[in-house]
Amino acid sequence: MNIPFIDFSKQYESIKDRIDVGLKSVFEKGNFILGEEEKTFETQFANYCDAKYAIGVNSGTDALYLALGALDISVGDEVILPTFTFIATALCISYTGAKPIFVDMEDETYNINPQKLEEVITEKTKAIIPVHLYGQPANMDDILSIARKHNIAIVEDACQAHGATYNGKKTGSLGDIGCFSFYPTKSLGAFGDGGIVVTNDDEINEKIQMLRDYGRKGRYKHKIKGYNSRLDTVQAVVLSAKLEYLNEWNKMRNAHAAYYCELLKDVPGIGIPTVKEDRTHVFQTFAVRVPDRDEILEGMKNKGVGVLIHYPIPIHLQDAYADLGQKKGDFPVSEQVADEILSLPMFPHMNKDQIEYVCASLKEVCASNPKVS
Repeated sequence: MNIPFIDFSKQYESIKDRIDVGLKSVFEKGNFILGEEEKTFETQFANYCDAKYAIGVNSGTDALYLALGALDISVGDEVILPTFTFIATALCISYTGAKPIFVDMEDETYNINPQKLEEVITEKTKAIIPVHLYGQPANMDDILSIARKHNIAIVEDACQAHGATYNGKKTGSLGDIGCFSFYPTKSLGAFGDGGIVVTNDDEINEKIQMLRDYGRKGRYKHKIKGYNSRLDTVQAVVLSAKLEYLNEWNKMRNAHAAYYCELLKDVPGIGIPTVKEDRTHVFQTFAVRVPDRDEILEGMKNKGVGVLIHYPIPIHLQDAYADLGQKKGDFPVSEQVADEILSLPMFPHMNKDQIEYVCASLKEVCASNPKVS
């Protein structure tokens, strides 16, 4: 049996008619940039996140970058983030000229460890970016408490956590600004790149509205130096059609995760995800931990199972950030997890036979590996 890491076909078939009608309307009207459908989707997504505003942009990376720009973060400033995340979280800081300050993760949730934050806060610290990694929110109570104590802004990287909640509140609405990606593999994915910023702050909303569209208010009245970072109307049509089903698809992902955990619990050498009681997980990624990970990965591929690694190298060890002078051993939890983490296939329309085959394959590969006990 061959199991892809992700399969979009059944999802598309389930909403094909809605998407096709919406796209036909856009093609006929020709309102490809910031059309009425894009504005409608912004309203829908803001409501979904229990936020006042949503501003569509061209990627999750730009969402983060423009969020920091709206906070006037620039050269000489510092922004704290976890080292175990996709590099875009760090790049958005670098783009502003500010310095990324890395922090280690919690061993259970894989999210930023709040207990490490005050160790690195200085007078230059202007923001903290907690990443809701794999779809589970970070420990926002502790993070917010520390941030408010030091008058530091919170920019949520919710790019993997569409619809996840923390103490009943949606991700994106927990901090000062929330940022989402609509990359196709996300729980809410476009048919290309896309992103969105959500906020309850009037001034932040106004500034990001200008930053994404050449810094203008009015067609040729440019108030600030802005960028070209707008969510296409075509992508908004796709996202609007999908948004109606997001809660249902998240429930399907949770059911798959529960079945994975049932089949893999107590299996020697395999560590399954931990979900905290005060939050909900949307399992954008279902990641397990195994020793001798690279060998296990190859064994799974040989059995026809699409597996990936999110993420094999913490950012502080990436060549792109060698200039910061950090080394192996500086963030031991992140480094250990990076050596052990393995992402299994996860998409809403999986079936039990596929999950059972993945788990049977993983057990067999692990059992034949002398380093797994």
